[in-house]
Amino acid sequence: MPERVATLSPIRLSVNGREYQLELDHRTTLLDALRENLDLTGSKKGCDHGQCGACTVMLDGRRANACLIFAVAAQTHDITTIEGVGAAGNLHPLQQAFIDHDGLQCGYCTPGQICSAVAMLAEVEAGWPSAVTPDVAAGPVDLDESETRERMSGNLCRCGAYVNIVAAIQDVVG
Repeated sequence: MPERVATLSPIRLSVNGREYQLELDHRTTLLDALRENLDLTGSKKGCDHGQCGACTVMLDGRRANACLIFAVAAQTHDITTIEGVGAAGNLHPLQQAFIDHDGLQCGYCTPGQICSAVAMLAEVEAGWPSAVTPDVAAGPVDLDESETRERMSGNLCRCGAYVNIVAAIQDVVG
């Protein structure tokens, strides 16, 4: 049987405000491109099936599981990883809240949790309801504990730091 040769395609990605030119196999996931080609290792490979949220990044400000997206399909989007959310000495309020509320244990899921929370707060600000929003026509969403838990349910924490994660998010909401 003849050996299969990977077809490389030129790909341009906009990540954390920088443009990158890459040549990748067209089957390369965004997660693998970020980690293996751009050395942005904050996004983690957990389940590699889109079920755990450890790989969560933002595409045009919306949450996305990077393990489920081909890098070639992400070319037309502004990608934000945890490395683009804040920086040492200039943390995003959610990053600081996770520290203040001990919203992490092993830390493996934390980058995905924070990226998801940042995008989730934008969803709330835009007035998007969730499955537990009592009245979708009532106006602004009240981001209480049950609403926060529902909206963050796509991000799993094997250590069980959920109480502190919710507290961190609630602290930022005010």
